[in-house]
Amino acid sequence: MADVMASFGIKRIYGIPGDSIDPLVEAVRKTPEIKYVQTRHEEGAAFAASFDSKFNGHISACFGTSGPGSIHLLNGLYDAKLDHAPVLAITGQVARDLVGRDYHQEVNMFKLFDDVSVYNRLLLNASIAPFILSRAITEAVLRRGVAHINVPVDLLMDRAPSTVPQMPVFPEVQYRPNIERVKKLLDRSARPVLLIGSGARNAASLVDDFSSKIGAPIIYALNGKGILPDSDPRVMGGLGLLGTRPSVDAVKRADLILMLGTSFPYFKFIPPGTAVVQVDINADVPGSQIQLTESIVDDAGAFISHMQEGIAEKEDKFFLELEESRKRWLRELQRQENAQTDSVNPKMLSRLLSEETDDDSVIVTDTGNTTVWIARHFRATGSNRFLFSGGLASMGNSIPGSVGVALSTGRQIISAVGDGGFAMTMMELSTVVKYDLPIKFVIFNNGKLGMIKFEQEVLGYPQWGIDLKNPDFSTIAEAYGIPSARIETGDSLREGLRKMLSSRGPFILEAITDPDAKPMPPYVTVSQVKGYAMASIREHVGYTPEAE
Repeated sequence: MADVMASFGIKRIYGIPGDSIDPLVEAVRKTPEIKYVQTRHEEGAAFAASFDSKFNGHISACFGTSGPGSIHLLNGLYDAKLDHAPVLAITGQVARDLVGRDYHQEVNMFKLFDDVSVYNRLLLNASIAPFILSRAITEAVLRRGVAHINVPVDLLMDRAPSTVPQMPVFPEVQYRPNIERVKKLLDRSARPVLLIGSGARNAASLVDDFSSKIGAPIIYALNGKGILPDSDPRVMGGLGLLGTRPSVDAVKRADLILMLGTSFPYFKFIPPGTAVVQVDINADVPGSQIQLTESIVDDAGAFISHMQEGIAEKEDKFFLELEESRKRWLRELQRQENAQTDSVNPKMLSRLLSEETDDDSVIVTDTGNTTVWIARHFRATGSNRFLFSGGLASMGNSIPGSVGVALSTGRQIISAVGDGGFAMTMMELSTVVKYDLPIKFVIFNNGKLGMIKFEQEVLGYPQWGIDLKNPDFSTIAEAYGIPSARIETGDSLREGLRKMLSSRGPFILEAITDPDAKPMPPYVTVSQVKGYAMASIREHVGYTPEAE
């Protein structure tokens, strides 16, 4: 099994040893092509594998022992499933003659992992192990998801054929015949919009040229942030609850939306009746969220290359009509960032982080208010990478996710994480130290579950159950031997960031942020808000009569 994984180019496998998986661990020890990464929790192992795959585009692996060790993998594997990251998960099982007898740590892994997997098998015969493993890897890569194999411990010690299957040539996805119909839609369109996601990452220059030719503004799903620079006048920002007002304006006025490499789930942001074409390399994606005019199963770059053939350049550029909306939004962001608060303004922290980090830094962002601050206020250069738990939106992803990224690149890695998410998986700081990973952790500490606080306010509920009793994070850092700093006011923000970024190894920067900073959606209406003070809405939305 280890030889097959190595032959398919799997470079890292994450997990914690245990009796039912130890034969595989021993095989990995003898396989120099595969690096074993010991995490402190199996959830961290699966998150690390998922983010490793999302960052590099190749398949990664994780494992868990029988029972609880494998159960712990599931949250990180669901992150891989919903963000379409290929991951191989191998779980241990009790010996075959004990299955079905309610033995110690016996759990029906095949049934448990069925929903999270694109390929799910219980391996019962050593002679077909190379075939099953090679098929699992192939399915994970082609279908962009999790492949799971459950193996009884006695089978892991059996003999298998010594012949390792050769790595297959993955077929190129072919265009569906409706490409000409899409060209006709575009030819008739006066206000086309490009909505890009992570699947368009390797086609940035093609997206740039195509947008210019057809006059389309560019908006992005969360995982599409950073493909093109936020300073580009055609880039309107994100779409959705974390998005921007010019993106909403663009979509409201659009007569054609081309979705490139995204499964964008917030279909309510796309007005009914708008022509929508969805392009994705995964055949399971087009049409899964929204009624489509046309669907294309293909790589985003290949699609654009075909579309460029025979398409005339549009004289009227729709993105120019949105110029004033974009400028108003940028002025509004600056107003919010410059607002004075008693503690650290998290919006200014995100803005300064974008100014001080390397142009090609990688930002691994946890779930919560921190996601909003980074999505809106970190100005992407076009060379940055942004990684989120996009589809699952799980808290606690950033620390283990950063581990998976840092093991495969020498680029600057920033983990942007709230105090709630940090406390969930801070045991993985041990992994950071063990492998000497120079990850910079920025804790947005507002002492609350800030996103939940806002959601309760919007629903007219009192704040309840959201206050956090945090440890002294500097003491935690000291216990792990990680240098740290604490910032309590905006005056020392830039100095603190520079101290962090100049350090050689890992560093923890704790910023005490304003607990009342509101992650407002890009637009609100009175009918959508229950019990929320109208004055507060006016304060944060910016436009007054129109916004109301």
